[in-house]
Amino acid sequence: MRVDSLSTASGPTISWRVLECWGAGISLFFQAGALLPLILADADGALSDSARSILRLPCIPIYVFTAVILIRNFPQFLTALRRNLIVPLILALPFLSTLWSIAPPTTLRRAIGLLFCVLLSYVLAIRFTPRQLLFLLFVTLGACIVLSVLISVVSPALATMPDGAMRGVFIHKNVLGWYAALMILVATAVLIDGTFGLRRTAFILLAGGIICLASSGSMTAIIATSVAFCLIGFYSLLQRSSSIGRVVIVLFFIQLSVGILISLHEFLVPALEALGKDATLTGRVPLWELVDREISDRWMLGYGYQAFWTTENPVATHMWFKIGWAAPHAHNGYRDILLSFGIVGMIPFAVMLPHAIRQGAMLHCHDAQYGWLWLNVLTIMILVMNLTESIFFVQNDAIFILFTTAIIMFSLYAPVVSVSHSPSWQGSRVAL
Repeated sequence: MRVDSLSTASGPTISWRVLECWGAGISLFFQAGALLPLILADADGALSDSARSILRLPCIPIYVFTAVILIRNFPQFLTALRRNLIVPLILALPFLSTLWSIAPPTTLRRAIGLLFCVLLSYVLAIRFTPRQLLFLLFVTLGACIVLSVLISVVSPALATMPDGAMRGVFIHKNVLGWYAALMILVATAVLIDGTFGLRRTAFILLAGGIICLASSGSMTAIIATSVAFCLIGFYSLLQRSSSIGRVVIVLFFIQLSVGILISLHEFLVPALEALGKDATLTGRVPLWELVDREISDRWMLGYGYQAFWTTENPVATHMWFKIGWAAPHAHNGYRDILLSFGIVGMIPFAVMLPHAIRQGAMLHCHDAQYGWLWLNVLTIMILVMNLTESIFFVQNDAIFILFTTAIIMFSLYAPVVSVSHSPSWQGSRVAL
């Protein structure tokens, strides 16, 4: 096994694998938006233009790291591209949308940021196995959760939002809720896996994740966490079943999911009103009604990648005036895809998802040695999050990076699922 390294004439040797691991972990930490945005934010939690400019600076070394690793592993990168052509096709859409965007400079600038984020997903997919990526996230998210708990003790005013909800080292309570939900999933996966020898640490981080989730009060994250545990049971049962049993389980699960979605659509608002809760889902329902009208006006191509939610767009400004608050996005990832790309962008995305879910389930059932359970759960968990939040196609966002990484990994390993050992292009990996 060959290990490439950097060395000096008389100094210690630094392996490329160590640089990959540290670089990937640090990149995910900064792309999660932990600590630095909180330090630069104003008292009300808003980021000024100068603060946003400063926040772009850490992205530069992340982009350089991504480019260097992909250049060093270019054949593997080409293999990953060939095995899932829909991902690069979708990645080309933001750049193509500059042709019809209502704000071409904004679309182009953000498309470049998205490009490097997806390239980082390729780095994670080709340089880490699912179990190695699980450990990497266990450390990275664990640092975010531990820091959030510590800062809430040391500086409660900084770690708390004006409404009293905990935000930890993040700029908003919902963001803390999202990463707490991911921490709970990752810690649970480490406990189920049992090969890391970190059960005590996993229990501690699991408890920390639960504390942060409850303290954030993020309903999206709480629902996603509940779905995650249901999915863990579903995928565990799927793996233990026979071929016919798997068909029955999948059909039952699909029918149950459709039934729940129909019930939520019909009875959620009346139930919230009966309980005295906010039936508008914190202003989302009236926002969605207005967004749907705008989608219908440009249903074919949309308004261009992330061009709709800008101050230069009078339609968005009028919408903010009507709902009484400046929505930064549609609070629904699927609607934001339609706003950005129209049906032209939604069709390949909708084609990619079921294919990726099927590949992930197949790998989990037939190639359990790599630990596919948590990646399958993560994928659907993020799909659920996007029902009330917008995470799809967000540049410099760790959750979307992980979502894309899972899809790339599924397509990368699926063609060789029948092979009992690692693909030959992974032979030079060094275990974490």
